[in-house]
Amino acid sequence: MKLRKTAWLLGGLLLSMTATTAKPKPTLNDEVRAKMRAATEFMMEKVSYDGGFVWTYLPDFSRQWGEMEAKRTMVWIQPPGTPSMGHLLLDAYHATGDEYYYEQAERVAGALIWGQLECGGWNYVFDFAGENSLKDWYNTVGKSGWRLEEFQHYYGNATFDDGGTMEAAKFLLRIYVEKNDPKYRPALDKVIRFVLTSQYPIGGWPQRYPLRYDHPFHGKADYSSFLTLNDDVIPENIEFLTYCYQALGMQELKEPIYRAMYLIISMQQGAPYAGWADQYTVEDVLPAHARSYEPRAVNTGTTVRAVNLLMQYYRLTGDTRFLNGIPAAIDFLEKCALPQDMVERSDRGGYRMPGGILAPRFIDPDTGKPLFVHRSGTNAYNGRYFTNQDPANTIAHYSSFYTLYPQMLRERFEEVKQLSREELVKESPFLNTELVALPKYFMGVGGPRGEQPVTEESVRKVMQAQDDQGRWLVPLGTTSNPYKPCLDDTPSYETKYTSTYVGDEHDTSPFKCETGELCISVKAYIANMAQLIRFLDPEK
Repeated sequence: MKLRKTAWLLGGLLLSMTATTAKPKPTLNDEVRAKMRAATEFMMEKVSYDGGFVWTYLPDFSRQWGEMEAKRTMVWIQPPGTPSMGHLLLDAYHATGDEYYYEQAERVAGALIWGQLECGGWNYVFDFAGENSLKDWYNTVGKSGWRLEEFQHYYGNATFDDGGTMEAAKFLLRIYVEKNDPKYRPALDKVIRFVLTSQYPIGGWPQRYPLRYDHPFHGKADYSSFLTLNDDVIPENIEFLTYCYQALGMQELKEPIYRAMYLIISMQQGAPYAGWADQYTVEDVLPAHARSYEPRAVNTGTTVRAVNLLMQYYRLTGDTRFLNGIPAAIDFLEKCALPQDMVERSDRGGYRMPGGILAPRFIDPDTGKPLFVHRSGTNAYNGRYFTNQDPANTIAHYSSFYTLYPQMLRERFEEVKQLSREELVKESPFLNTELVALPKYFMGVGGPRGEQPVTEESVRKVMQAQDDQGRWLVPLGTTSNPYKPCLDDTPSYETKYTSTYVGDEHDTSPFKCETGELCISVKAYIANMAQLIRFLDPEK
């Protein structure tokens, strides 16, 4: 009897201990962290190639794409490629404090340092299989991309185009300042020197560097050495150097930053076409051509971007010279509205946008006439691009039209003019005497998207979309024709592909996928992770 009583007491004690040590039910935060970790483990262990990424992958990895189809061993730099993944991993580290994300960010950094060129920058893409493999890709897939002329010639140098080099540079800066790990300083210093060395005395940068002049195209000079505003080359370089100035205290960067900002003022054309071009000749800072469908022109979209940049640079410097040319630019934009008959004849004939005006993207800087871009032929080998004043049947992949909101620009301009000195000092690393920290998050966690509320319902929806492998499979946005040699380069005047994204079977340019086929998407991973991060850190 005594033994049974003792056993009963021991059993009760064990049950009591079990009850008190039972694990608490996971919270929603715990579930979010687990889903983030599972998704990241899949991306880093199954998708990446030695820490590098392209953009999209078929689930069986039989095909993958960056801006074009890529080999499995290739690494894409342009967003949303490898540097974008690195930024997201650091964002996740900041939101969770989990060292795993920092360790994976280090893997991405290692891949980027492997692909960093001797000059200090990066090409759009590199190949872990070596330069011969990359050259083979350029001579096949790259050369056959009709609308992607930037891939039709292998320069062997670095590019500032599409933010590639700058995204990699910003990521290296972020991972260095995160823990001041000296192993990242040589690669960071190397890219800083690259940016400073490649800057023209006048203040701007070429599209590619070291300078090359070996690819005259369709009878026009190689444009890669021109002063380049297109795709935010100059603004992105200014931003990177500004980040270095504010995070590292490198006072010597202030002069090249200011020199580049003041060049934007000089690039504005005189009235009556008081806008900005995408690229300029170095000798006289006049509008110049680029790709076949980027004519020598004043660009209305680029002008809007330049006006916003000037207001931003006023905020940084307090110098009213950045504001002086804005009224003339807005006046110019207002006068660019297409007449109704042209709107009706255009590919945007059904255009209706409250408060907006439809304008041509390109304006001849000498005559003020609109330049509408067309093409004929079937592929990169027999086709051609050309411009005229006909708004009908323009190319689809690079719109000849731009929607303008001049009144909104005027209102923003008036607001900026009213800023007090105290407000400018508070926002500017140049006017503030203290070091200004880098943004905590880079990948869609702050900013406009971050301002949208993230609810429990939206978070659960993101998590439910994840499969048991940790993947977020999404419909493949674009696909492409596999490379097929083309032996006939006889000029063609075929008009079948005038307004399509892709030509015949010899064109390797990407086009919209209509099959509903699923893929692994770096962009989708980043977007979903950003939502989960915003849930964990609702202040951002």
